[in-house]
Amino acid sequence: MISLEPARRNSSITSPRSKTQCKGADAVSGRVFVVGNGPLPRDLSDEVDSADFVLRFNEPKASKGMSGTKTDMLMVNNSGKPMQRRLRDPGYFRSAIVQAAKEVVFPYHPHTIRTWLIQPTLLSRLRGRKSDWTLQALESLGQAGKEVRIMPPSFYEEACAELGLTREQMREVFPSTGYLGLRHILQHFPAPQYRVELCGFSWEGWKRHAWADERSWVENKIANRLLFTID
Repeated sequence: MISLEPARRNSSITSPRSKTQCKGADAVSGRVFVVGNGPLPRDLSDEVDSADFVLRFNEPKASKGMSGTKTDMLMVNNSGKPMQRRLRDPGYFRSAIVQAAKEVVFPYHPHTIRTWLIQPTLLSRLRGRKSDWTLQALESLGQAGKEVRIMPPSFYEEACAELGLTREQMREVFPSTGYLGLRHILQHFPAPQYRVELCGFSWEGWKRHAWADERSWVENKIANRLLFTID
C-alpha cells in the first residue's frame, strides 16, 4: 500500500501493546530501539529483534549483521544523490532490512524539497541530477510490496525550529534523517511508558548537517531520561 496523503501527527505510528501491566507512573510498557548506521559497541541482534518497535534509516552499514533485522519503520531520504544511488541499485530493494520493513517513511514532502533543500545546478541537472526522487522511490518501493508514508511539510519545519534554526539558516543547514526520526519516535513513545534506546549514532558526516545542535538535543533528552544509549 502506498500513501500519497500527508501523515497526520498521530497516525504514523501505532504504539505496541504493553507486554506488562502498568503498576505505577514509572512502569515501562515497552522497549523501542532507534538504530543508526554507525558502529555498535557489541552485537545487539537479540535485543533489537525482541524490542516492541524498531526504527532504522536508509541502508545499514557499520551496524549490518550486529543489530538484527526487525524493522517496524524504515526512514529513507527521498531527496538528492543518496536516493538516486539507491534507485540505481536493485539490490537495495531486495535487502534484508527493506524486505523486513513494515512501513517506509519519507521525511521530505515534495513541498519541503522545493522550499528548503539544496537544488542541483543546471550542469548537474543536465547530468541527470535532481532534488526530488519521491515518485520514482514510491514506484520502486511499491513494487517491492512496501507501504510508504510521506511526512507533511510541518514535520520538517517544526523539527528545524526545535533545533533553533531560523528560516534563513534552514536553507544552509539541514537536520539529519537520524534526528528527524528520533524526534518522531519520542513524540509517539513518551517516557516513562516507553524506554527509547539509541545505538549506532556517531553525529558526524555531511558538513551541512547540524551535528553540534543535534548532539546537544540528544544529550538533553538523555539527561531528562527521555532517551537512553546502549553501552
